[in-house]
Amino acid sequence: MKKITIAIDGHSSCGKSTMAKELARRVGYIYVDTGAMYRCVTLFAMRHDLINEDGTVRTAELEAMMPQINVSFQLNAETGRPDAYLNGECVEQEIRSLEVSSHVSPIAAVPFVRTAMVAQQQAMGQGGGVVMDGRDIGTVVFPQAELKIFVTASARVRAQRRYDELQQKGMPADYDDILKNVEERDYIDSHREVSPLRKADDALELDNSNMTIDEQNAWLMERFEEALAR
Repeated sequence: MKKITIAIDGHSSCGKSTMAKELARRVGYIYVDTGAMYRCVTLFAMRHDLINEDGTVRTAELEAMMPQINVSFQLNAETGRPDAYLNGECVEQEIRSLEVSSHVSPIAAVPFVRTAMVAQQQAMGQGGGVVMDGRDIGTVVFPQAELKIFVTASARVRAQRRYDELQQKGMPADYDDILKNVEERDYIDSHREVSPLRKADDALELDNSNMTIDEQNAWLMERFEEALAR
């Protein structure tokens, strides 16, 4: 059976990763969370004091240290899903913090960071049989993907989902702070010079503001089966 490449793009906290992970599990494909890759670079920059107090990035120093950054994914036996590793260390919990979230968009907008991560993503996805989600998968990383999905939801719905997720993990969360972060990330992601967030011309749009996870998964599985049959 042929294997296709699936690109899922969209706004922050709209459930892209949840959808992509579940689809990959159900169809036996490799899942790559590209957002987690940029979060890993952000965590590395934070640990090495490469982000100034005003939020600007010390790009010259970060560029010099980029060869030291290796992002990988390993399957978690308990959850059945991949965890993100930074230089061999599992950082899945740390990269989901609001502190990392508040700095990831400026890091992801740095051209040499995107170039490095896109190269790693393309290497991971060679040969098809991959589900990848992020901001520019269908437009930059895999413009030839056989199935492209663009996911969106209202900012308030996304902020509530993020708040609930952090609460369930026992992590500190403030709804107003999260909503502000979501709106700021939308603006930065859509207005950056390199690979801005946009819907690919041939992508299918899914607004999941009022959908359950089961409904999302069923919709995505139908789109997968249609793409596979083409």
